[in-house]
Amino acid sequence: MRRADEGERRQLNELFAELCAIESPFGRERACADRVAAELRSLGLEVEEDGAGSLVGSDAGNLFARIPSRDERAGAPAVPGILLCAHLDTVPLTGPVEPVLVDDGWENRHEAILGADNKAALAVMLAVARRAVAEPPPVAIELLFTVCEENALAGAKAFDVARLRSAFGFVFDHATPIGEVIVASPTYHRVVADFRGLAAHAGIEPELGRSAIAAAARAIAAMPLGRIDEETTANVGVISGGSGVNVVPDRCRIEAEARSIDDAKVETTVAEIVDHLHDGANAAECDVDVTVEALFRGYRVRPSSPQLAAAEAALQACGYVPRRIASGGGSDANAFIAAGFPCLNLANGTERAHQVDERVSVAALEGMLDVALALVDESAVVLC
Repeated sequence: MRRADEGERRQLNELFAELCAIESPFGRERACADRVAAELRSLGLEVEEDGAGSLVGSDAGNLFARIPSRDERAGAPAVPGILLCAHLDTVPLTGPVEPVLVDDGWENRHEAILGADNKAALAVMLAVARRAVAEPPPVAIELLFTVCEENALAGAKAFDVARLRSAFGFVFDHATPIGEVIVASPTYHRVVADFRGLAAHAGIEPELGRSAIAAAARAIAAMPLGRIDEETTANVGVISGGSGVNVVPDRCRIEAEARSIDDAKVETTVAEIVDHLHDGANAAECDVDVTVEALFRGYRVRPSSPQLAAAEAALQACGYVPRRIASGGGSDANAFIAAGFPCLNLANGTERAHQVDERVSVAALEGMLDVALALVDESAVVLC
């Protein structure tokens, strides 16, 4: 498929800005889903919405559409094609979104995220769909738009991959320069601990109390946190508790995570965190309830995999130098691979995801479209 022309690039930027302005924090994707579905239906495509919304706490489900290959349109039987995937949701918003162009890049006028994660990919996929409808592609293209990716990949995990007829898929969800290909991603565990102590007046009889916050603080101080090694990280991200400064706190909750590309390492790290939680509770004479949940599994992509060959060929065709990397982040690719469907996550050129200074350059947005179009051609080569 030829590279995007000037009109397609203009439409891409306009649609991207429109999508960013539609607020869609996870759980509230309805308006964005409706806009994406309307765009697909305007192209004559049939759009299906599954029941994931009610399962994952969202007001919308995953959207799915399929574009037949040129051979199928000529009457040939359907053969496996490729999947393109992006997520409809963003992290929670701290302010309004008003996309503006600054120094040849899209930013939010306000102190809040832009939503380029993952609306840059949404706009690119819709541009690919527009082209593929007008100029039938050499392979069939399945399009999947998921909900609640920012909530531990919930939408992708709820999607039935048995519905897919593709040989493999591509996710555009890594906020690093175009050219990077994620060949390893971590297993992710969430740890929640609820400490229970005994309340007492902090000024009159503090010795009668048992501080749940003190117990949590002891535990956190002893934990391995930050970058533990090149494959493993851990973090305590949420602490809540207490009812007033004059009360010895009888409740405290902490929420932590651990992730590693090496399953054995993440298990060891989680075990260490749990041990310190119990040690902290015991030292402060408190009780603690600990819950550990593996929210997604890690993966490593085989060097000989066809999706990797197609991706690297597409990047080279567009003038990018492919670079294989291991990531500390997860994506819908984790969920699909765990479900047995081959998938590859590609960097999308966005910058500073989840931050108030998030941005994407026009060059990166348009470059991502060229790569996506080239993926269709290169996938046809490896599938023939």
